[in-house]
Parts: sequence; structure tokens; C-alpha cells
Amino acid sequence: MNTEPTVAINPRSTNVLVLGFVVSLFVCYGVAAIGGLATAGAVDSWYREIVKPTWNPPNWIFAPVWSFLYFTMAVSSWLVWKADRISVTCPALAWFGFHLLLNAAWSLLFFGMRRFDLAMIEIVLLWISIIISMVLYYRFSKIAAMLLAPYCAWVTFASCLNYAIWSLNRVG
Repeated sequence: MNTEPTVAINPRSTNVLVLGFVVSLFVCYGVAAIGGLATAGAVDSWYREIVKPTWNPPNWIFAPVWSFLYFTMAVSSWLVWKADRISVTCPALAWFGFHLLLNAAWSLLFFGMRRFDLAMIEIVLLWISIIISMVLYYRFSKIAAMLLAPYCAWVTFASCLNYAIWSLNRVG
């Protein structure tokens, strides 16, 4: 008879938690990279020439703001992932993944295709998806839901900016 104690493997060991956090960062900053590729040449070329409202922030502000927001998104999704079994958190995380696709699509529409009209429609969908993510995340972590609040506020501002740019640059 074996008298050695058995050791249960903790699925949320430190290594697994760290790996989960790294994956969360990778996914969120991967979406940031897609947006960055769509934005890269635009800011120094045609975007400089279009009419923008007087309250348009300086271009240098966008990179640090978005870097911070992608970090809070990563932490938020990681908090949800670690809150419960993946079978329980999967719907919320899957919705968040869909939301990240909307996030990347806005940059492609606005900067890549220069379709301010389609970007306006899309950013409203993005804003709604953030609210839904916050509601879904709240079930697992109030902190995770609240970490999305600055992002929601920024997208609200970006929606107003998108609308103003679209209105000021409409042809015909």
C-alpha cells in the first residue's frame, strides 16, 4: 500500500496564471498592432490634410492612450479568465474576442479605407459591444468590468470625433 500523499495539480498555478496573463496581453496588443498597421501611413499623410474639429487631440496623444487602454483590456480579460473555469467564462471571453475584431475593424475602415461613414456605424457597434463586455465581465469580476470603463469613455469620445470628421469632410 502506497502511503505517500497525492498532490493535486492546481489548474490555476502561478505558471498557468502568468501564461494566461501573457496570452491576454498578446491578444490585446495583437489587435493594437493591426490598428497600428492601418493607421501608420495615414497620420502623416492624408489625415493631416482633412478638416478636423478644433477639439481634435494632438496626434501624439493617441499612442499612449491606446497603449494604456489595451493594457486595461488585457488585465480585464485575464481577471475574467482566472475567475472561474474556462467552460464558465468562455461566453464572456468569446464575446470579448468578437469585440476585439470590431476594434480592429474600425481602424481599417477609418484609416485604411478612409470610410468615415462606415467607421461611424462600426464605432457605434463597437461601443455597444464594450457595454455588453462590461455587463458580462461584471458577473465574474467587478474590477474587470470597471477596467473597461476608461475604454468605453474613450470610444465615446472617439465616436464624437469620428462623427465630426465625417461631417466636416463630406463631399456633396
